[in-house]
Amino acid sequence: MGRFDRITVDPSQLGGVPCLRGLRIPVATVVGLMAEGKTEAEILADYPDLEAPDIRQALEYAAEAVRERQLPIGTE
Repeated sequence: MGRFDRITVDPSQLGGVPCLRGLRIPVATVVGLMAEGKTEAEILADYPDLEAPDIRQALEYAAEAVRERQLPIGTE
């Protein structure tokens, strides 16, 4: 299995955005929920099709995506 074996990209599903295990749950949704302060348990309760390893891999995938490019950071 690959490093991101729980991440799927299907051009015919949600415009090809990275999702978890072919579900219609984007990686960005899970990462955003964590950023808002939701706990793993809360996310799993809200999305019963998800599993704990899905959340961890979504975070790993997002971290790797950020490593691959620079994002603009506002400086005022």
